Amino acid sequence: MVLRDDRSAPFFDAARRAELVVRHCTGCGELAAPRVRACPTCSATALDWAPVSGAGTLVSWTVLRDRAGGVTAVGGIVELAEGPWLRVRLAADPETLEAGLAVAVAFEHQDDGEPVPVFVPRERAEEGVDGRR
Repeated sequence: MVLRDDRSAPFFDAARRAELVVRHCTGCGELAAPRVRACPTCSATALDWAPVSGAGTLVSWTVLRDRAGGVTAVGGIVELAEGPWLRVRLAADPETLEAGLAVAVAFEHQDDGEPVPVFVPRERAEEGVDGRR
């Protein structure tokens, strides 16, 4: 489960609006992953939040399995259309994954109701993950 705190509140507020946001450096304009605390280009710590399309390309992935071989989670690295690379949860059949797969953000509601972004193959993006986009 991903938890909201003061630093991540804008990220979760955007997710409630079905919007993906990343960090935006107010110094050089670079976009970066939501977790960064300083710009990876100029090291500035003045960062805002900026909306992105949620479209991306699968770079790499890993499949976690239980002792019986069942899939428990699929994680990956997605390069967003705007450039940043994100560590993400993938909601997809691991057998269908391949490098370069077009993916898009969808939002899944955790047990506490907090929406979190997950990535799905682009052709499934309109469906969402749990019936809610």
